[in-house]
Amino acid sequence: MEFRYLGNSGLKISEITYGNWLTHGSQVENDTAARCVRAALDAGITTFDTADAYANTAAETVLGDALAGERRSSLEIFTKVYWPTGPKGPNDSGLSRKHILESIDGSLSRLKTDYVDLYQAHRYDHETPLEETMQAFADVVGSGKALYIGVSEWDADQLRAGQALASELGFRIISNQPQYSMLWRVIEDKVVPASEELGISQIVWSPVAQGVLTGKYKPGAELPAGSRATDEKGGADTIKSFMNDDVLTGVQKLQPVADGLGLTMAQLALAWVLQNRNVASAIIGASRPEQVSDNVKAAGVKLDASVLSAIDDAIGSLAERDAAKTVSPQSRPS
Repeated sequence: MEFRYLGNSGLKISEITYGNWLTHGSQVENDTAARCVRAALDAGITTFDTADAYANTAAETVLGDALAGERRSSLEIFTKVYWPTGPKGPNDSGLSRKHILESIDGSLSRLKTDYVDLYQAHRYDHETPLEETMQAFADVVGSGKALYIGVSEWDADQLRAGQALASELGFRIISNQPQYSMLWRVIEDKVVPASEELGISQIVWSPVAQGVLTGKYKPGAELPAGSRATDEKGGADTIKSFMNDDVLTGVQKLQPVADGLGLTMAQLALAWVLQNRNVASAIIGASRPEQVSDNVKAAGVKLDASVLSAIDDAIGSLAERDAAKTVSPQSRPS
């Protein structure tokens, strides 16, 4: 496993992060989830990403159980706050001081830890003054309940405003967690340049485009039974944007590129996002331990200019690049 610094900080994280958005507590039985976490640890992954909203808090509980007994100082455990969980009261979502301070305590209890290494704003809250949000995060860090602060899906202007306030309060935003893949490049024009300027790294989700970049979806063919594309629950909206014959035909053109490198299509997709110097880590999920063992082989892979050009020739024109698609809800979810 290779490791990279997260933003302008001294924290190193594994190039591959194990995440449990659509698996733990919902699609995967707890014993299988534990075996997937074990496979991640055995493969050298030290960084684990979750959120209180995943499976309505169950994902945090499953991850906490799976990591119990591991040497805490050898792990980086990340979680998030914003979306509602449990009873939907008027203050049970967003980034108000009340919600942040109550949510961190719930997350720590479920994760069975005294602190998280990174506490992330899961979206931008347009209804709460940014000053209030940043002060609450400063207090979370000051209390020792989180060591660092990050965000998810913030646009360039939001990152600049947040970092300015954070600096005044004695801490830094060190990461952003956006969707990023060969097919979804909306961060490249504005978010990445701003992040480089501000000392913020990307921890990217859906680097394999919800499985589309594995090549398992064929143009004109019936969807594989039990695949992500047939699931109407979490992640369905994300994958639908890629499920058209033009995209699927382009993705099939990547197979000889991967074959020439001795990589699977998924490994190629993961290696591609890691070529971006602003990306600190790519998040993978798994429903089987062997998926983890296969995907970690993307760590440390270097793609030369000819390979990157071949990838762009195959699907570059099909990628979504509109920076305006980095967006958070205008009102708090309920």
